[in-house]
Amino acid sequence: MSWKTTLYDYVHHRNQMDIDYSVEPMLPFVEDAAYLRAQTERLARRADTDRQRQFVPSKSETRLTVDQVAERGDSIVADVTLRRTTVGEIRHVLHEEQRIEQERITLSPALDGWSVVHIEYLQTEQALRLKPPVAGGIMQAEDSFAAVGLMRAPSVPYLNTQIISHFQQAAARTPYNRLEAVRYADQWWDRTNPAYLAFEVNCSNYVSQCIFAGGAPMNYTGKRDSGWWYKGRVGGQELWSFSWAVAESLQFYLLTSRRGLRGQEVANPQQLDLGDIISYDWDGDGRYQHTTIVTAKDPSGMPLVNAQTINSKHRYWSYTDSPAWTKRTRYRFLHLSDSF
Repeated sequence: MSWKTTLYDYVHHRNQMDIDYSVEPMLPFVEDAAYLRAQTERLARRADTDRQRQFVPSKSETRLTVDQVAERGDSIVADVTLRRTTVGEIRHVLHEEQRIEQERITLSPALDGWSVVHIEYLQTEQALRLKPPVAGGIMQAEDSFAAVGLMRAPSVPYLNTQIISHFQQAAARTPYNRLEAVRYADQWWDRTNPAYLAFEVNCSNYVSQCIFAGGAPMNYTGKRDSGWWYKGRVGGQELWSFSWAVAESLQFYLLTSRRGLRGQEVANPQQLDLGDIISYDWDGDGRYQHTTIVTAKDPSGMPLVNAQTINSKHRYWSYTDSPAWTKRTRYRFLHLSDSF
């Protein structure tokens, strides 16, 4: 059996694993004990969440793309993209969730073919961390952007004309068009809009784009640590505010803004509307590292969210099946103003 066949078997049995909530289908050919332990814990959390929301999975499909292959001695290291679709029912209502994940899979020769000896996530929902606000509400970076590899910016024109036009129109538009924000979120969930810079950790940049598409006016200050704004790249510099692209700063801005775009924290997820925001503090230390936007509701009135970094569409809001989730995880539910 070739290593490629083993990869496809891995994907097939991973689909079965997610339906069964068990790692048993993986045991014949996956030798990565740490991965299997982590999956056992993740599946237990997901099974509990699915029971609570009355979700019954019926089908899991994954489209595998091999992005890059390298040989290391006798081993094969394959970087792959997994486009996953999960289908099921909640109270007899059909539900479909989509997700794109990237993994690095190491395969080694075995007696009857190949075995998967190591599986590594190539993406994380952990974002750049910022220090808490100091006097005046200024956010400070804990690490330099270059040091943490925050950006992966394609070549794009400075202040794309489409963005200029939208910005000018937004100034005269007072209501928050939640349906337009959701439309944009669904259009771009699985790829980056070339009119904007793309970030290695892209969740807040994507959510800011969605909010802007819904008519929120930029608060342009020209300063990284104030306002909520985006211009693009000029003279080798990327021009955007922390609040546009960093999870901690975005939620802080929404809560402290007194005009234009602003948000109010609500007590539970059922109070959120389409186009509202959820911030995630994986470590429970008060610093938020991930951002999602509400794009649908399930039959129980619970939010389904879109996100990037690990690109997701109509994902259940709690993220208990994320590798980033811990028992200390805290959420911030932000209802955005209906007008600006």
